[in-house]
Amino acid sequence: MEMAKRPENMARINTPELAQAFIDEQIAAVREQVGDKKVLLALSGGVDSSVVAALLIKAIGKQLISVHVNHGLMRKGESEQVIEVFRNQLDANLIYVDATDRFLNLLAGVSEPEQKRKIIGNEFINVFAEEARKEDDIAFLAQGTIYPDIIESKGVKAHHNVGGLPDDLKDKFELVEPVKLLYKDEVRVVGVQLGLPAEMVYRQPFPGPGLGVRCLGAITRDRLHALREADAILREEFDKCGLASKVWQYFIAVPDITSVGVRNDQRYEGWPAIIRAVNTVDAMTATIEEVPYAVLHKITNRITTEVEGINRVLMDLTPKPVGTIEWE
Repeated sequence: MEMAKRPENMARINTPELAQAFIDEQIAAVREQVGDKKVLLALSGGVDSSVVAALLIKAIGKQLISVHVNHGLMRKGESEQVIEVFRNQLDANLIYVDATDRFLNLLAGVSEPEQKRKIIGNEFINVFAEEARKEDDIAFLAQGTIYPDIIESKGVKAHHNVGGLPDDLKDKFELVEPVKLLYKDEVRVVGVQLGLPAEMVYRQPFPGPGLGVRCLGAITRDRLHALREADAILREEFDKCGLASKVWQYFIAVPDITSVGVRNDQRYEGWPAIIRAVNTVDAMTATIEEVPYAVLHKITNRITTEVEGINRVLMDLTPKPVGTIEWE
């Protein structure tokens, strides 16, 4: 397949007017391509798939079938937000699949990061394929491919799209990729113009395997729960102090180690929560964000008092290189 190329004279979409012109143009193109057939989309709740969903709903309404698979590794409140925005506000034809048990049962006892990623990616395709087979007369598969994906596509982002579909489905679908010539900042401008909520449009990058690569080592449900709660506190406090808009990516990682802590005059074993907050332009290199000590103290106090099982909070001060952005 020939690689799509962005025209050299294509204006950078950075105003509401340019975004609206792009939306109008894509609505017409999608209607022409799709006709009266159905389109299937894996809707993760990330920026790219959400913008594609909102755009296609405007173009073809209920002909778009959006499938949101909750693999149990989402951040706190994310699946709920997908349902609220797309089903309740945009009246989307949304299929919600809670596959938490399927994923976590397959991941039980698996500690090797690459194996975890493969299990999550493969099972996502299995769940999505099952839903696709239940639907009749789907002729198209929509994907949130953006221009950097095309430039970098060396299989690295295999879990982001549904490129690994089984043959009986892969040959059946024609692709619909309305934002494939846009850069991420342009996708966001289009998302705002489409009326998506700011927290969805400006959502920070989130790996396909989700919290699966931040719950380090073999994932257990109790440690995953602690990670999700601690991460929500970090996000809440960054929002409050204004760091959320200044830091490219910030999250908690919880390793599979314990140390002795004290609570209610009792010694007990607990996990550490590791804060990572980095800035980057291209994700090839990253610098550490300065977080005021007062904010760190507040986050530490909240996590250690509110989250069951966590008794220490650490800060990762390693730039990239030498450390990667994610731990696994």
